[in-house]
Amino acid sequence: QLQLVESGGGLVQAGDSLTLSCAASGRLFSNYAMGWFRQAPGKEREFVAAISWSGMRTDYADSAKGRVTISRDNANNTVYLQMNSLKPEDTAVYYCAASSVWSSGLDRYAYWGQGTQVTVSS
Repeated sequence: QLQLVESGGGLVQAGDSLTLSCAASGRLFSNYAMGWFRQAPGKEREFVAAISWSGMRTDYADSAKGRVTISRDNANNTVYLQMNSLKPEDTAVYYCAASSVWSSGLDRYAYWGQGTQVTVSS
């Protein structure tokens, strides 16, 4: 089992920046590609960003490109999501997840955190 715990969410204003963290424990963290997903009220969970095992490869949803940066620290078993120029439509619960394969698809991620709420006021 790989346990994931997100932190760093909160209430911010439009235009602000926020960095989410996801701490992993259990299995060898560097064996997994990591992803961030989000789910807004009444909407399906959607992909935000992913990073490969070594951190050399990243992928972003179109809505995130240019505003979001995913990174990881394998020495400290942590993955980050830095979000800039936040918009009210970024309001959602943000989840980190781990996958043994490189993918942006939710169904390829076997391990999930409990989520952290991000609320962006206008």
